[in-house]
Amino acid sequence: MSAGSVNQDELMRLLRRVAARDRKAFEALYGQVAARMFGLCLKLANQRELAEEALQESFIQIWHHAGEYHSDRGAPLAWMMTIARYRTLDLIRARRARLSDSDDQLSQLEDAGHGPLDESLRRDGANQLTGCLEQLSDVQRDSILLVYYRGLTHDELSAALSKPIGTVKSWVRRGLAALKRCLEP
Repeated sequence: MSAGSVNQDELMRLLRRVAARDRKAFEALYGQVAARMFGLCLKLANQRELAEEALQESFIQIWHHAGEYHSDRGAPLAWMMTIARYRTLDLIRARRARLSDSDDQLSQLEDAGHGPLDESLRRDGANQLTGCLEQLSDVQRDSILLVYYRGLTHDELSAALSKPIGTVKSWVRRGLAALKRCLEP
């Protein structure tokens, strides 16, 4: 077995032991998959501090929910990578929400060219877009946000999500089509 490969049977045994609160098994599990999970977190977040936080929260979630893993739902590594992916995306969203709610940043913005009506129309459009994004499936919404807000290419998105390029392109295309239908009058 190469250094980069992971023994799924061993991960399954470790997860069962982690579910029984075996700390040594948790340490061994961490040693086997942390680097891969961190790579995914870093690729998605593009910020080391945020990726480290996502990795830590992912392992906390694995510790608390290892008993919920079932082999019929996929390989153990895929299950853990999915946890890392969603924790990273959640943290990115939370950080954006905090930044957009910051009074300091708002006080520094100056928009002398726009009146109250312009601001109201812009806010309504943003609210409508947010509502339409919430109607998309998680994979469509995450794919669109990563492509258009994080600037990932389809190839980078495919690698980050460990999915075929055609699949991620389809998620983005279908998500954009759904957004267009939702936003049209």
